[in-house]
Amino acid sequence: MKKQIEIFCRKHPDFGIPNLIRYLTIANAVIWLLNMVNPRILPYMTFNPYYILHGQVWRLVSFMFIPPSTGMLAIIAFYFYYFIGTTLEQQWGTARFNIYFFSGVILTVLYGFLVYFIAHMAVSLTAEYIYLSMFFSFAALFPDMQVLLFFIIPIKMKWLALVDAVFFLLGIISNPFPANLIPLVAILNFFLFCGDDLLQMFGVAKKSATTINFRRAAKKIRQEQASNLYRHKCAVCGRTDTDYPDLEFRYCSKCVGYHCFCEEHINSHIHFTE
Repeated sequence: MKKQIEIFCRKHPDFGIPNLIRYLTIANAVIWLLNMVNPRILPYMTFNPYYILHGQVWRLVSFMFIPPSTGMLAIIAFYFYYFIGTTLEQQWGTARFNIYFFSGVILTVLYGFLVYFIAHMAVSLTAEYIYLSMFFSFAALFPDMQVLLFFIIPIKMKWLALVDAVFFLLGIISNPFPANLIPLVAILNFFLFCGDDLLQMFGVAKKSATTINFRRAAKKIRQEQASNLYRHKCAVCGRTDTDYPDLEFRYCSKCVGYHCFCEEHINSHIHFTE
């Protein structure tokens, strides 16, 4: 499944909504402000199968815009939402980031309806765990990046991810079955996209030490370029100089092999090691 997604994203780099996290963060902030004026707004926005089937279909979308907190801590969450989401989109490309986020939304919706029809439980859900799954992905990609917790305490992302995991665990333990599985369902996309990075982050799996023949790799790229009528193709987002003639492309000297990147990803990609 992961391979098919990567192929789709390379073929359709413009798929999805550019700067998706920007719009989501703005919507969260607006709802947060409206809730300060009228606290009765939020109960009408949660995902709830019972109310959806009785005409309140906006809940299929509105639950994505519910802020993580009604207090001042929400401002910090908005900052992390935007920072992490923007970085992931730069790293993965618009198509892959959109698929990542909306697959979490779809899985949550499907499981919510499944619980309603099988267990006859109408659970009210937000997108909190979906946003937290982005945090897991960021930590898996940049485990040693240091951030300032509460803008004061320096801490590495991998340790914050462990705190995030504890929060998920508490959600699983404190809620009754089958509603307690919703946190796991919301992060299935994380294991699909970043499972390998997670194992490598904690040393469970090691990166293979395959030797790359640079000349052979360069020849293969040139053959692909000739058959596709382009000279440069970004290894992250798949854009080419044929489709985007005004875009600049560079080759990374730190990557193993022969890899080209567009100007947006030359300084923000994960280096190829095999």
